[in-house]
Parts: sequence; structure tokens; C-alpha cells
Amino acid sequence: MVTQGKLQINSMENVEDKNSGRLGCFGWILVIISLLFIIPLFPVTMFMCVKIVKEYERAVIFRLGRITDRKPKGPGLFLVLPCTDTFVKVDLRTVSFDIPPQEILTKDSVTVSVDGVVYFRIHCPISSVANVSNAHSSTRLLAQTTLRNILGTKTLAELLSERDGISLTMQEALDEATDPWGIKVERVEIKDVKLPQQLQRAMAAEAEASREARAKIIAAEGEMKASRALKEASLVISESPSALQLRYLQTLSSIAGEKNSTIVFPLPIDMLQNFMQRK
Repeated sequence: MVTQGKLQINSMENVEDKNSGRLGCFGWILVIISLLFIIPLFPVTMFMCVKIVKEYERAVIFRLGRITDRKPKGPGLFLVLPCTDTFVKVDLRTVSFDIPPQEILTKDSVTVSVDGVVYFRIHCPISSVANVSNAHSSTRLLAQTTLRNILGTKTLAELLSERDGISLTMQEALDEATDPWGIKVERVEIKDVKLPQQLQRAMAAEAEASREARAKIIAAEGEMKASRALKEASLVISESPSALQLRYLQTLSSIAGEKNSTIVFPLPIDMLQNFMQRK
């Protein structure tokens, strides 16, 4: 029964689509009158009937309120009948607009100001004219609400670290919502996330404390490695008494190389050893 009902609905829609292109007897009478008016005054009416659309434009023609041929005209020349035909030009180029800054309360109760940019284009001129009154304005308003709804489910850390994922989610949501309007959302980007001043200071203090902690850890590791190196050097020097004397002479040489007015020479190591042996 459900299948039969769907078939009946589809057949009714097909009949309506077929009937939408028909003008009826009164419509054809008006068309014939327009043609009779055009033929005698052709040189004058030529400028009224011939229209031009550019390569990136399409024209949706309404004849007595109905869309003719269920497809847009263009690019190039096309004819319209005076008094019976009206047309709307649709631009197929990619359009970008800025999402104004939105005050958003994140999932962890932090108020942030977020703005973005959306790139979209019209891929079905008839749907953009017949299904929505103003496709561009409707898309702008929908982008603002979508931004607030999606970012309201994210924490501050996710908002700062997962911009690409949030942009992709917004693009999919906007594309699905605007598809009946004949609009294709190509790209969504989050431009800037502004945090409150108090939160910025708290995050800066936290980052500074983290950097200081890492610096202390690195300095401690360096001192530990240096102490191990000094211990190994002392063991090497203790194995050879002459090495200590050479080190002593090397120290004196480095001191003498500097421009010092006074140089204090320590007692020789041999004399200290003699005193140590007497004790």
C-alpha cells in the first residue's frame, strides 16, 4: 500500500510538472496577440524581444507566470515576448561573503566571538528563483545560525584546535540545507576566534608557567649530564698523576693569555703532596 501511495504521488507530481509548462487556451490567445503585435512592428520590437546573457549568467523566463521549457536560457541571445514574458538573470559565479562576528557560548561555558567566510555558487538557476525569494540573503542568515549551532556543541580547546573539522561540518550542513534552493556551498572557513581579555591573560600565564617548568627541567638535565661528565673526567685524571699536572699547566696558560693586570699562581701540586705525606 505504501508503494502504491508513493507511485500515485509521483505520478501526480509528473502530471503537475507536465501541466506547469502548458499555458491553456487563454494563454495561447495572449501569445498569439503578442506575435501579431511583434510582426508588424518588428524593427521596433526587436530591441524589446532580443535579450543577451553573458557566459556566466542564465535567464529564467516566465511566460504568464509559468517557467518555460523548465530550463534556463543562455548564454547568448534569446527571445522574449512583450507583455507575456518576464525573465530573471541568475549569476553562476562563486560568491563569497563574511559571516559577521557571532557571540557564542561554548560547551564549557566560555563566551567567544567567532567570524568566518563562506564560498557558494548557484548550480540550479530555476530552483534559486522558484524555491526561495532571495537565495543570497537566505544563505547568509542560514550560515550565521549554523555557525552558532555547531560551535555551541564544542569546547574551547576543540574550537581552537579543530578548525578544519568544524569548517567541514559547517560546509556539509549548509550544503544539505541549501540544496533545495539550487545552491552549492563550496567552502567554509573560520577566520578569527576572539577570547575575553581575562581568559587571554589566564592562558598566557598558564603558557608562561609551562615554559618555565620545561626550562627548569632542561637545566636540571644539563646539570646532571655535566656532573656525570666531571665525574668521568676526575676518574680519568686520577688514574694518571701527570694528567693533573698537565691540566694545571693548561690552566695557567689560559690565564696568562688573558689581559689581566694581576695573576695569582697557586702552590704547586708537588708541594701540597709533600705536606699531605708529612701529616
